[in-house]
Amino acid sequence: MKFILLATLFILSGFFMKFSDDLFDVKNDVKTASVFGVLCAVASALATIYDVGAAYIFIAILIGNLLALKVDGIHHVVTLVIFVLICLVCGIPHLSFVVLLICIISALADEIGHELISKITDNQFLNLFFEYRFVMKIVILLLAVCGVFSIWIFVCFISFEIAYETAGIVFEKLN
Repeated sequence: MKFILLATLFILSGFFMKFSDDLFDVKNDVKTASVFGVLCAVASALATIYDVGAAYIFIAILIGNLLALKVDGIHHVVTLVIFVLICLVCGIPHLSFVVLLICIISALADEIGHELISKITDNQFLNLFFEYRFVMKIVILLLAVCGVFSIWIFVCFISFEIAYETAGIVFEKLN
């Protein structure tokens, strides 16, 4: 039952994250993008306070995006503030600095690669690898295989990614 709830939170977070970004980036709809950002923040924060593996993933995504300067709209700021407030009020699990740093570096590599690789190479493999942000997926899988956290966290993370991509498709169909 625990992982059904966790998977649901990951799915909601991924869907709301992408939908919020597309509303802001494509439609320039700050208000609705912020509403979906808040929904993303709530789902992500609940997962973060509920499970240590989720905490590593969502905190790493947040810090990786901050370091990559991808917090580029008010909807991101609203999402960030809500996420941090929920985590501060409710508390987060104890985290290993080394594991968190590994996750942050993988998230940062994905964000930088996503923006830059297609501009510097025509290599189709590398372009697809970074288009779909595979660095963090591989790192999370390796950490799960090594026993740092449950393999189900990897499954939840893949669910997040599928929901993220699905939101992009849904957004395109609605426009």
